Amino acid sequence: MRIRSVRTLPAAVAVAATVTGSLAWAPTASAQSPDPTPSTSTSSTPRNAAETESGGVAILKKDPGGDVLAGVAFTLFDSAGKEAASGKTNAQGQLALKDLAPGVYRLKETSSGSPLHDTVDDQDVIITPGAYTPLTIVDPFKDASVLLKAKDDKTGKLLPGSTVNIGSGDKTLLTLTTGSNGTASGKLPLNSRASSDFWVKQVKAPAGYEIYKPSKAFKAKPGDPVTVTVTNAKAATTPSPKEKPTDKPSDRPTPDKSGKDENTPTPTASTSATDTPTTDETASSTAAPTPAGSLAHTGADATPWLIGGAGVLIAAGGGALFAVRRRRTDDFTDEN
Repeated sequence: MRIRSVRTLPAAVAVAATVTGSLAWAPTASAQSPDPTPSTSTSSTPRNAAETESGGVAILKKDPGGDVLAGVAFTLFDSAGKEAASGKTNAQGQLALKDLAPGVYRLKETSSGSPLHDTVDDQDVIITPGAYTPLTIVDPFKDASVLLKAKDDKTGKLLPGSTVNIGSGDKTLLTLTTGSNGTASGKLPLNSRASSDFWVKQVKAPAGYEIYKPSKAFKAKPGDPVTVTVTNAKAATTPSPKEKPTDKPSDRPTPDKSGKDENTPTPTASTSATDTPTTDETASSTAAPTPAGSLAHTGADATPWLIGGAGVLIAAGGGALFAVRRRRTDDFTDEN
């Protein structure tokens, strides 16, 4: 019974070692049995090597024209946000980030390394075991900064409400409208490292000004500040129908203001020619005769004299009639 127990022990130990995967039981099993069981380290070695096999990312940097870019800086962050690798592209525009554990990473371009180029947005990168993930990244050219000014062509005063289109060829790239300070700004996209030709055309003039019809040409390079100025002339004003335009002001009084009192009526042609009073003037003269020596008009009025003469004649006639009657009465008395 004791010998059987000894012989079955190694088998039980070997089974336990296989299930648990622990290498600590292997020496005991080999010491108790003349025929040692296979070591689990032989089968586990390939699995551990696969788990620790690393990968990487290979970056090629270019611009829109196809030229490679050197000195572009990148930083790679793991899923926890910790920096895993970083570097800059070489003269051939290449950068290899290696010895990275498989997984998902976040790639960030921290600097384009050029005043002409802009950086790209962050992007995710998947690292696979034993391989390099290739990435070709194109940096865009930096936009030109455009400052628009609208001015009065005589005084240079900045004008609000001026709208212009800016473009290249037959394509409009940017539309700007000046604000209350007479200026506006925007970003003009470019696709070449050399100076590019652009045009500006006003499509709406400031209030009270003529629109500037011609197009103006200008040049711009990536990242450069550019100032574009549009001048406007004031719109011609239409004179009022009551006012006649004159070339130069006149100090002479108008016929309506000849130096006379504005409240004094001007005699009409018929009155001055005939000296005949109007109906209203005749009625007033009849009702209240004008005293002698005071004439209402430039010619003498005979009406009061006629009336006075008639009164004298009537009085004289009345007196004569009374005298005749008195004489007859006296004669009749004497006869009796």
